[in-house]
Amino acid sequence: MATPATITIEDVESSSPDMTVKIVKFSGQLDESNVDEKANMVYELIEKNPKNLNLIFDFAELEYMNSKSIGYLTDWYGKVYENGGKIVVAQTRPNILDILQVVGLTQLIKTFPTIDEAKFAISHSA
Repeated sequence: MATPATITIEDVESSSPDMTVKIVKFSGQLDESNVDEKANMVYELIEKNPKNLNLIFDFAELEYMNSKSIGYLTDWYGKVYENGGKIVVAQTRPNILDILQVVGLTQLIKTFPTIDEAKFAISHSA
């Protein structure tokens, strides 16, 4: 049986008052049974913070993502980027990183081995 997916969102103190930074922790498996519901949580977050939203997706506990979740990731990136924000991914398991590399997402979305490195990159980029 698949591990249910959970998403938790945590605020991060930002170095700039104009910037919102949040860590979005994914765990379990994003698959056909839950991906639409979980994606809506991220869309709501993006809608509530329309400008200069910077998201760190923590994939440390994400075991699996299907092709639909990769499509959502691409869409989230587009929505955040067009409003002056960024999405980065941290602590990705090798199997998930392989998927992101194969579909070319690592060309768009930077990946970092740790949350601290991701935070540093977000706060020190113009």
